[in-house]
Amino acid sequence: MSESSPYDAIARLYDPWSRSVTEDVPFYVEEARAAGVGPIVELGVGTGRIAVPIAVEGIPVIGVDSSQGMLDVCREQAELVGVSDLLDLRVGDIREPPVEERVRLVICPFRSFLHLPDDRERLRGLEAARELLEPGGRLVFDVFTPSAADIEETNARWIEREPGILERADWDEAERSLTLSVSGREGESTMTLAWVSPREWADLIRRAGMRVEHCYGWFDRHVYQGGEDSIWVATRPASL
Repeated sequence: MSESSPYDAIARLYDPWSRSVTEDVPFYVEEARAAGVGPIVELGVGTGRIAVPIAVEGIPVIGVDSSQGMLDVCREQAELVGVSDLLDLRVGDIREPPVEERVRLVICPFRSFLHLPDDRERLRGLEAARELLEPGGRLVFDVFTPSAADIEETNARWIEREPGILERADWDEAERSLTLSVSGREGESTMTLAWVSPREWADLIRRAGMRVEHCYGWFDRHVYQGGEDSIWVATRPASL
């Protein structure tokens, strides 16, 4: 992630674009509750879609994002519901988060690790998350591996994702990358994501010095048995 984030251009468009994505919010709120005393750290906090509901529960959140524009919106959203004092928002890279604190929970929702382009950078991100954890602490994140049907249905087509908001997915199956473009009245931007298989994620988690505790197939916590989405719970062992 560079200093100039592609999300700056769509900071005011982001919430309308993602308004239909709600299924993960109660999942991450539940994880934050289970962690006990905060703060927790959210990598890729964005506009606070997850962090603000967690703060509403009275749990402090240290939020890291590479986009100042997204953090500005997050701060506004927190102020609207009276929880700005529970959010500590910091501009930074998820591979080098500006966090000295050690916490019991780090979350990285909404596929943010897919912005890391290769295994070296994925490992950097996972190792950075591990370093933020107390022994026994947990990293929770979600990613996807696209299906052939999804690629065929959406490739190189502009789709109206929400009223007045267009989205285009250009898939490169050989490179396992997605070039995602978003356009609306309040901005437009293009970003690149990269995916790997669940087996490769499991290996990366272990190489980063953590233990896979759970791999879910959806936010209802059913065990992963194949499919596009995988939700990972990894633990930093007490010996590290």
